[in-house]
Amino acid sequence: MRPQALNIALFTYSTKPRGSVVHTLELAEALQDLGHQVCIYALDKDGSGFYRLPRCGFRLVSAQPITGGIDELIKQRIQEFVDYFSPTTETYDCYHAQDCISANALAVLKAKKQIPHFIRTVHHLEDFASPYLQACQDASVREPDLCLCVSAQSQSELRQKYQIEAQRVTNGINLKRFSASTDGSELELKSKLGLTGWPIYLTVGGIEPRKNAIALLEAFIKVLSLHPSAQLVIAGGATLFDYQSYRQAFFTLVEQASVTVGTSLILPGVIPDQELPALYRLADGFVFPSLKEGWGLVVLEALASGTPVITSNEPPFTEFLSGKDALLVDPRRVDLLAQAMQAVLQPQVAKQLIWQGRVTSARYTWEYSAELHLLPYQKLLSNGSPATEA
Repeated sequence: MRPQALNIALFTYSTKPRGSVVHTLELAEALQDLGHQVCIYALDKDGSGFYRLPRCGFRLVSAQPITGGIDELIKQRIQEFVDYFSPTTETYDCYHAQDCISANALAVLKAKKQIPHFIRTVHHLEDFASPYLQACQDASVREPDLCLCVSAQSQSELRQKYQIEAQRVTNGINLKRFSASTDGSELELKSKLGLTGWPIYLTVGGIEPRKNAIALLEAFIKVLSLHPSAQLVIAGGATLFDYQSYRQAFFTLVEQASVTVGTSLILPGVIPDQELPALYRLADGFVFPSLKEGWGLVVLEALASGTPVITSNEPPFTEFLSGKDALLVDPRRVDLLAQAMQAVLQPQVAKQLIWQGRVTSARYTWEYSAELHLLPYQKLLSNGSPATEA
């Protein structure tokens, strides 16, 4: 018998295609497809709305510019959520935050008795230098009535740092969007981005410390000495944080190594949602030497697209990947990263990775993820406010 339909509000800090935002949209649509009513609340800082139109209800919360530092920015973003939601008459069975900002806003609303309870999914934990940001993260984990997480790594961190037993839910992949089947848009996109060389390497996530962009650039420079026509595409980059000093170091290395931006190094920014599947298919290798992830959704997207993957030989990637699915390397070893970028050019290596990667990615569906969410939702509603501390 189908469980009772729920009215669910999901909250996310952005409308741009970052990992937790993609997770929010895909989860919302999967829950809706299972017969539940879902509405997404999202901070919209430029008025352009979501990177793609959700197939469920949504509300865009205007996020105004600010001239202060990151602490002031986060304070304002939390308050914008609170101010938007406070006067609303809409009520839900479940209030579910997907990040630190929205979780802190829901904590305020709960304290004001405007909502009865709320849930938080922890995608990853940060090590903040700012006492205020660290306090925000602590509150976003301790205040929810129920904590979920997307990886065993986050589950272990929550247990060790906060003595919280969080139920693990998975990420997923939309196989209707991401596949190895070409759709005719590849040539136009190739021309648009100036992808005229070989091999073409792709990463998605922008230039920031957590993505390990400088090590990737150093490895690419080594490859470029052997393949002068090689190209590296670094797509994405929408983020709340200012990584100016890291970006400056990145571009200093670009200049020192005489890497030509626009020819060898392609920086298209955030890729339109409809173009992303084709971009994966254009790459000869997807390189993602990230140092810290909640899961790494883009890795699943690349695997499903039939693109050989190189990623970090550490959690959370090793939770769902083996050496048969991807080339797993120490992300801090530039020499090994460069060797792996060379290895994926070998036809037999690429063929094996492509085949196994597509098999593995097919195991992770958003429908399954949505079903995993329903048990804790029902538990929360039946028990009132279940304890999250062990």
